[in-house]
Amino acid sequence: MAFLEKLKEFDIPTCLRVCAGTDGSVTFLLEIMTRNDVSVITENQHVVKADNEMASVLGVNPDEDVNLRTVTLMAGDVEYVHATSMSPLSRMPPGMQQDLMRADIPIGKILRNHGIETRRDFETIRLDNGEDLFGCHKVLSRTYRIMHHGYTLMWIKESFPVDERWNL
Repeated sequence: MAFLEKLKEFDIPTCLRVCAGTDGSVTFLLEIMTRNDVSVITENQHVVKADNEMASVLGVNPDEDVNLRTVTLMAGDVEYVHATSMSPLSRMPPGMQQDLMRADIPIGKILRNHGIETRRDFETIRLDNGEDLFGCHKVLSRTYRIMHHGYTLMWIKESFPVDERWNL
């Protein structure tokens, strides 16, 4: 698996390596590691019509309604993750769409609360210098899909600052 091999090569704190490599809920791991509740701070969230690129990524028709959401995950008063997600509304199981639109609930909790069986398919992982995220200039980013019944339920890009905040 190229994703895992690439992750092993990065010189990053172990707690960050665990969060970036999990195929489960980052929110849940952050709560365990920090012993704090994780807050979802919504930067923006709105329904857009899928353009050709979004439609291709999500496997939907152009002009289909897609929930576009950008959030920051904080534990205590520390920012840990910046995340952008795209979710085709037509694929949301009953009840899930309403929770997704609330903006303050982490995606992992929404899936768990609704008992939705999913898997995460990793796409990319990279380490960049010179970006700025939460005052840090070294950023680890990953993209993945949350799959449900063979379809992309969500496409997510998560970015993590690489610094001492991960020395938990």
